[in-house]
Amino acid sequence: MPSDQIDYQLIGDDLQAVIVTLDPEEAVVAEAGAMMYMQDGIRMMTSLDMQGRGGNKLMDRLFQAGKRVLAGDSFFVTIFVNDSTMRRDVAFASPFPGKIQAIDLMKWRGTIIAQKDAFLCGARGVDVSIAFAKRVGAGFFGGEGFILQKLTGDGLVFLHASGTLTEMNLAPGEVLRVDTGCIVAMEQTVDYDIQMVPGIKTALFGGEGLFFVQLTGPGKIILQTLPFSRLADRIIAASPRAGGRRVGEGSVLGALGGLLDGDNR
Repeated sequence: MPSDQIDYQLIGDDLQAVIVTLDPEEAVVAEAGAMMYMQDGIRMMTSLDMQGRGGNKLMDRLFQAGKRVLAGDSFFVTIFVNDSTMRRDVAFASPFPGKIQAIDLMKWRGTIIAQKDAFLCGARGVDVSIAFAKRVGAGFFGGEGFILQKLTGDGLVFLHASGTLTEMNLAPGEVLRVDTGCIVAMEQTVDYDIQMVPGIKTALFGGEGLFFVQLTGPGKIILQTLPFSRLADRIIAASPRAGGRRVGEGSVLGALGGLLDGDNR
């Protein structure tokens, strides 16, 4: 069944939200806990399938729900339906600092492969499933594991990721090497593989890890400037109690300041 044709507006800069405007009887599906607000007339319900219309056999819906869990989403999906006679808004917010990207699946050949947890919400009619890394090396060292999200349909979906997002279009045979944590989404025509950093000294002391992701066109890709795991590592390292000891603020007097105020343990 064709996806609902929804309207939207992105608000915010680095802590973004998307306001989806629904015509009567239109609906949007979202990951659990993403809702920011909804106007009167919007009905919220949970379902095992992303259509919310029933009709499929119970085992089929359970199987679809299981695939969503493997892809990083919840077992049940939340569906927001406009039951009023007027256009109504429902808004969804990203759970961490970053950007929200609107994707028209029709312009991505009906399917995109995304990192786990990237899906925020989408028009009713789109489907979230799993995609497996095609190669063992990509699964072990690609930064995203063996299981990725597969989004299919002909409507709008909204992805969220930390940092700033940039979209690139790779020509046939064009190769791009990317940090393993910086891939957000790609067309299914893009080949995804792992390449080891050349040179032992560069691999050990270059600061970029041992592996790159090698993307080969044709197809579009979306990259993020700051993987959330990298941000979390920096926050933990800068914590005043990191490792049970006070950490300086970057000044050469940081450790001395901790001694003077009696809080360096």
